[in-house]
Amino acid sequence: MVKEKAVSLVKKSFACIGNLLVVLIGAFSILLCRSIVWMFDTWPNLSMDELMFQIRAPLNGTNRGMIRDYISFCVPAAAAALVILTVILIVVRKRKKVYHILIALDLAVSVLLVAGGVYVMWERLDIGNYTENNSTYSEFIDNHYVDPAETVMTFPEQKRNLIYIYLESMETTYSSTKNGGAFEDDYIPELAELAKENEDFSGDETALNGGYSLNGSTWTMGALFAQTTGLPLALPIEENSMDTQETFLPGVTALGDILENQGYNQTFMIGSDAVFGGRDLYFTDHGNYDVEDYYYFRDLGKFPEDYWVWWGIEDAKLFEYAKERLTELGSRSEPFNFTMLTVDTHFEDGYECEACGDEYGDNTYANVISCSSRQVSEFVRWIQQQDFYENTTVVISGDHLTMDSDFCVEADEGYERKVYTAYINSAVETEDPKWRREYSTFDSLPTTLASLGVEIEGNRLGLGTNLFSDEMTLVELYGKDMLTAELSKRSELLDELTSDVDPDSTALKVREGRAPTADAVIEIPDPAAGTARIVINNFENADTGIASVSAAVWTADDQSDVFWIPVSAQPDGTYFAEFNLAGAGFVSGNYHLDVYLTDDQGDQYCISSTTGTF
Repeated sequence: MVKEKAVSLVKKSFACIGNLLVVLIGAFSILLCRSIVWMFDTWPNLSMDELMFQIRAPLNGTNRGMIRDYISFCVPAAAAALVILTVILIVVRKRKKVYHILIALDLAVSVLLVAGGVYVMWERLDIGNYTENNSTYSEFIDNHYVDPAETVMTFPEQKRNLIYIYLESMETTYSSTKNGGAFEDDYIPELAELAKENEDFSGDETALNGGYSLNGSTWTMGALFAQTTGLPLALPIEENSMDTQETFLPGVTALGDILENQGYNQTFMIGSDAVFGGRDLYFTDHGNYDVEDYYYFRDLGKFPEDYWVWWGIEDAKLFEYAKERLTELGSRSEPFNFTMLTVDTHFEDGYECEACGDEYGDNTYANVISCSSRQVSEFVRWIQQQDFYENTTVVISGDHLTMDSDFCVEADEGYERKVYTAYINSAVETEDPKWRREYSTFDSLPTTLASLGVEIEGNRLGLGTNLFSDEMTLVELYGKDMLTAELSKRSELLDELTSDVDPDSTALKVREGRAPTADAVIEIPDPAAGTARIVINNFENADTGIASVSAAVWTADDQSDVFWIPVSAQPDGTYFAEFNLAGAGFVSGNYHLDVYLTDDQGDQYCISSTTGTF
């Protein structure tokens, strides 16, 4: 009898587990399909490179609104499927034939949904070619790269100032079809006028021209890198994780390095957190820029400490701070390079500041783009009125194409989207003013230097070509499609330049959840005796061995009473320490406990952080 009950219990347990798996498989298939639909709705022109970027991007750099959109679109459907399937199986569980038919039907539909979703992704993202290219080496980059460190460049006797304005997600696409854009309305009339008045390398054509944003330059840090080095940012770690490194590709020679060697005073200004994506590290390593970001201005008291909109502060504030900084730089004797990056036009839908109008009704992104166009134009007109302008080149460039989900869906199939480009008050003119150039953002490095009056031997740097010269660009020589294919492949040169990137750095391990962790508690078995003990166990990710463990305890907010405690290993694998509360200066109050592990390689990690009350 007991044996029969045991067997029956086992059967029921397996049945429950089976039902749970069936329900979970069904819910997962719904979640997967909804996720794929959401993904292609959010990024209609998504490539595999961009998908990998989005997947590997840390959440602290993601717009919270996008996370909410994903959850609201995908999770309710999956949750509903979970509940409905559970209820149905409970209702029909005693009708064996119907029950088994429903399970089989659920599994069959789930398999079809998953298979269909995978097929759609495989085809639309061209995963086969992506996989092949990522395992294939090509000599294209190696053979066409021109190292700025080995190229003769001659600066004019009186060096010109440079103002480089990166515009978040700004495309020529936003202009009217009359100006070569994709819309009936011109959302950027002021920017269009600036490009026409100055140089966008459109030759004798009226349509605006701009650079292609190719592989390795399709997100902000990649775009900044590409335009200042002439190289794609191809990293062995997640693209926005360079802030976890000690250096930012020290073997690369960038625009900032070149100008620093020529005595330029350099500033990089943004309204968000400069640390994100390694921007702070890049501009510090390559040009020793003064980096002024959200936290810099907050600490100066420019706005209340709790002020935060969008990604930090809106562009309207940034332009005012830029005017102040430029006024100060213009009063100095040395030449300056002032570089700034806007943010209001970031996806999804941008940020409508107080200066924005509603000329396009509920089309928020159109209103934001138009607002940005007006603000940038006003800023440039202000620059043109300053004494330093006569000896200053202004470069305006979109960083990359927009990632907004639906704004550019109206563009005709086959329309070539390009980032906005304008060179203002250049020291040189184009060799052939009638020639409409085909170029990419890699061409920015030599073109920017040429606009400062720099003579470049061969007119090529990085993978870029001086657009003011009559030298052909790589796009003109090989075509955009071939160039895109070659940039998708691996390169020995890029491997060498990125060899200093540490995929196992302490900071990166912590970010990716690969760092050691443990549980730690303070126990006070006898409060009267005043003796406390620390118990540390449940170690995870400690594969590289444990050289030592230590603990720090404090009660004061400023950690002025921090007390370090050596911790000893116990035979059972736990770590243990005792200390006297009074002897440590602790009587009562809230405490904070941090435990640190040093592994056999000498790397130290904070493996536990807890709070409590004595």
